[in-house]
Amino acid sequence: MGLPSPRDYLPSSPAGRTFAVVSLISAIGTGLFLAGSTIVFVRSVGLSTTEVGLGLAIAGAVGFLVTVPIGAVADRIGPQRTLIVLQLWRAGWFVGLTLVHGVVGFTVVASCLAAAEGATPAMSQAVAAATTEAEDRTRTMAIIRTVRNVGFSLGALLAAPLLTAESPWAYRGIVLGNAAAFVLAAGLLARLRLTTGAAPRKVSPLTAIKGFRDWRYLVLTGFNGVISLHGTILSVAIPLWTLQATKAPAGLVPVLILVNTLLAIALQVPFSKKVDSPAGAARALRLGGVALAASCLALAAAHGRTALWAGAALVIGCALLTFGELWQAVGGWELSFAYAPEESRGIYLSVFSLGDTGQRIAGPAVLTGLVIAAGPLGWVGLAVVFCAAALLVVPVQRLLERQSSDLTVATVTN
Repeated sequence: MGLPSPRDYLPSSPAGRTFAVVSLISAIGTGLFLAGSTIVFVRSVGLSTTEVGLGLAIAGAVGFLVTVPIGAVADRIGPQRTLIVLQLWRAGWFVGLTLVHGVVGFTVVASCLAAAEGATPAMSQAVAAATTEAEDRTRTMAIIRTVRNVGFSLGALLAAPLLTAESPWAYRGIVLGNAAAFVLAAGLLARLRLTTGAAPRKVSPLTAIKGFRDWRYLVLTGFNGVISLHGTILSVAIPLWTLQATKAPAGLVPVLILVNTLLAIALQVPFSKKVDSPAGAARALRLGGVALAASCLALAAAHGRTALWAGAALVIGCALLTFGELWQAVGGWELSFAYAPEESRGIYLSVFSLGDTGQRIAGPAVLTGLVIAAGPLGWVGLAVVFCAAALLVVPVQRLLERQSSDLTVATVTN
């Protein structure tokens, strides 16, 4: 893996560069909000931590249920238009968040936001892919993800002075700043000229959903969802494990998050260079699963050690987790797009995104109730699960490749 040049971090087409700017703007807004969201919910909306958890759980279920229907709509009107609507929808409901008080209003607003947030990644992937040629698709997505990580960090920094102000208007400013970012992103999206794209489908979204029968793609979605568990491990399991089961100092937790962020920003584009085919993507996803398994073993080794050795094991585990994250990202992008028929891409990409959405819903309970509760053996068990998913990805990819080849032959014959 050679050292990247500055040019490697620029999309090859003008449309791709514009979409990178769109991604940066929306990520800054999201980072601004995420850094202060819990404080906003408690101090501005007036909720208890239990009410916040309940409202977000309901919202997560709503987001899961509407993702595929929105993907079907995108196949009919186009991903670009759909993404513009989603950005404006999110902006409107974030404004609404500044006006609600109490758990009922919060749950309604959070559910409306989750409906858009669940579908946005798939639509963003479809639009990003349409800004460039097929051979540059994965690198473009890697650039977009790098830009988004930078944006999240910038947004979090912008939130710091607003949070220290401890003023209701400062908290509203965080939310309204996020809304403004989405409006600006929607305006730039409307000016975007895509280089590729499928013609809109004439069938109704409901008929299109009923017509989805690709069990191989669903199996791949499931394995990718398992490997996508790295996000919840980083945000939930590593902090809890560090504080509750190791002798490492609490101050190490933000350092681990910083290690992950810096490695992701620096290495996502280089990791994408080796993924230029579905077979290469399957290998990347397999490497991701193996790296995550090794990360679990390192995290298990932090238990019962001195503070120094526990800290070292946690840093190594976090670095391995990041490598798994980077391989999973590039492998998932390429595989999900390569085996999504052009006329049904919205539905297929939305289905694929359900793997990640599902792990974000179930992951915290699995990690806290099973893995952490079982101690080091829990991490060993999770490592076995990652290895199994990694080994099974390649056979599933071959089944999808065979199916794709058969469909191509049938099309040419007819």
